[in-house]
Amino acid sequence: MLEIFEGLALAAGREVMRVFHAGCAVDQKTDSSPVTEADRESERIILAGLRAAYPGIPCVAEEEASAGIVPPDLDGAFFLVDPLDGTKEFVNRRTDFTVNIALVRHGVPEVGVVFAPCTGRFFSGRPGKAESLEIDGDYHIVERRPISVRQAVTPLAVVASRSHNTPETDAYIRGLGAAEIVSVGSSLKFCLVAGAEADVYPRFGRTMEWDTAAGDAVLRAAGGMTRTLDGKALLYGKRNQNDDADFANPHFIASGNLTQSA
Repeated sequence: MLEIFEGLALAAGREVMRVFHAGCAVDQKTDSSPVTEADRESERIILAGLRAAYPGIPCVAEEEASAGIVPPDLDGAFFLVDPLDGTKEFVNRRTDFTVNIALVRHGVPEVGVVFAPCTGRFFSGRPGKAESLEIDGDYHIVERRPISVRQAVTPLAVVASRSHNTPETDAYIRGLGAAEIVSVGSSLKFCLVAGAEADVYPRFGRTMEWDTAAGDAVLRAAGGMTRTLDGKALLYGKRNQNDDADFANPHFIASGNLTQSA
């Protein structure tokens, strides 16, 4: 499955970069968020591949969900797809947008890939094994390197959202004491923690499950965890929520090993 995920992410990433270089119109969805041809074509490639390989596993994808297309039954395993996480970065010609594919089983993100086609950064994870992949100019994987979270050091390296920071996030970071701030867009924030480039990613702004599942899968595979503010593991497949939309996440803290050493 991970091999299929990786191949689909590469194919989708190639198409995303074609649109990036050619330029495209930016449309607005009903929630006022931007959507482009790159989002739509990436999702088309990924869903076609997943449905051909795994016809029995339902798919939840951002653009289909925005159009009201959601499978009725997600009790077992299902795929979560964000075809272009960081569309604002894409539109503003920044480089840290990603293609994201994840398998969720009984609420837990078990397998995931995160590919940033503009920079070539590629991360994958399955239970007990997370890797950083090196990609050549023809979108082929040429090297794999195992990654794992690190034991936190002082000052903590905190990953913050480039486009969606909030006063609550700033207050949390201040509460950590001295901290180095790394600002980056999209699901790469999870991967920086997974790859021992940062220690913690606090998110006090709105996210949806397709925004987080793939990066969360990589982080958990690398030995980290994503928890809600009450300390419980972040779960997926959330529907019929009393106080929010289907698939909306609560605030969370994604972290590696926060037992600090000097």
